[in-house]
Amino acid sequence: MCLHDVEPRMSPELVSRVDHLVYATGELYRGIAEIEQLLGIRASLGGRHPAWGTQNALVGLGSRCYLEIIAPDPEHSPSAGARPFDLDQDGPSRLVGWAANATELEQLRAVACRSGVTLGDVLSASRQRPDGTTLRWTLTDLCCVVADGIIPFFIDWGRSLHPASSATTGATLVSLRAQHPNAPEVREMLRAFALPLSVTTGPSPALLAEIDCPMGRVLLR
Repeated sequence: MCLHDVEPRMSPELVSRVDHLVYATGELYRGIAEIEQLLGIRASLGGRHPAWGTQNALVGLGSRCYLEIIAPDPEHSPSAGARPFDLDQDGPSRLVGWAANATELEQLRAVACRSGVTLGDVLSASRQRPDGTTLRWTLTDLCCVVADGIIPFFIDWGRSLHPASSATTGATLVSLRAQHPNAPEVREMLRAFALPLSVTTGPSPALLAEIDCPMGRVLLR
């Protein structure tokens, strides 16, 4: 969907916290084609996550922000449970969640718990880029979904290069907002993390990202 003459709605505070957006699709190259048609940019291959049974491709949205296209990896089954983001279920590709950058994840998890928000365990993960570089990071549990993905999971890249540094360039995230049937409750949860994400009441949960790209300003949801 193309947008014209739309003012950015994302505060500087939120800009500094958005690490990446997650676009889930049933097949990686199908998702790459969908995003290329929407943005006019072809995503670069990221790598595989054998423990989750997933693989990804990336489009940079800023110096430390990117869009992750994530799909099942037919060569790997998850080491435990189901794949994250409902990737084992049939359905249309869509924006299913987002990651906020953070440090001291165990402390953040404890603060969330005291506020009644369950983020799950803090986990370590890694993947190898196509050039052989190994990225390592810690994050809160992807399978612990809060408020239908409107509450982010949290990620700390530590000493690894940020994935945006090797992603395809040409796009910029200018706005991220959400809608949810229980918007006041979701806004209260976001306040526990000092995340100024705008959430309005809507018939179904949805993340909405406005992106400047070669196709103009488009809406991804």
